[in-house]
Amino acid sequence: MKALVLFSGGIDSTTCLGMAVQKYGAQEVLALSVYYGQKHDKEIEAAKKISAYYGVAWKQLDLALIFADSDCSLLRNSDAEIPKETYAEQLEKTDGTPVSTYVPFRNGLFLSSAASIALSNGCDVIYYGAHSDDAAGSAYPDCSSDFNDSMNRAIFLGSGNQLHIEAPFANMTKAQIVKKGLELNVPYEMTWSCYEGNDRPCDICGTCRDRIAAFEANNTTDPLLLKGEKQ
Repeated sequence: MKALVLFSGGIDSTTCLGMAVQKYGAQEVLALSVYYGQKHDKEIEAAKKISAYYGVAWKQLDLALIFADSDCSLLRNSDAEIPKETYAEQLEKTDGTPVSTYVPFRNGLFLSSAASIALSNGCDVIYYGAHSDDAAGSAYPDCSSDFNDSMNRAIFLGSGNQLHIEAPFANMTKAQIVKKGLELNVPYEMTWSCYEGNDRPCDICGTCRDRIAAFEANNTTDPLLLKGEKQ
């Protein structure tokens, strides 16, 4: 293997997967999906289908126990409601702290775990889809360029200079990611981003709003919205 892709089954990580497959070939790519106690399995189901679509090896990792004490609104053990506002509106109420859908140090934990798995499978790079929109206003501080640079250095040193992180979207918006994915013919109709686990996306949670806007910025419509209209 050459590349491990942290793979949620959403827009960003699926675009990363498409890029890795284009660069290295499907036989050299390992997709890793992490269950962390989220309220639904829709993104894991999407990740499984997309991994099969690309013909890449796929692994799952269960880290739910680590987040068992968290009251993050995305998690099964939390009674908190998932916000139905934009991230900007949510941040107005947080006093500079992360939004309620921030899973405590999730990306740090994911990347550390991925490093061990990557090294065990002969990979020399980890791809993950953190982007500037998520980092904006400290909504998700573990998506920032400073965080990415620090984790990259730690993993590079801790692996004996064998492994590094590739965060190709760290300075890109979600609209720019979708533009890249459209160029690669990424199967966005198979992805799942919504924080709710219903039959179709809710269209009003923060991640749905960002997703819809990203497609609109590229003068096209989110294919999941088109699927919903056909049902």
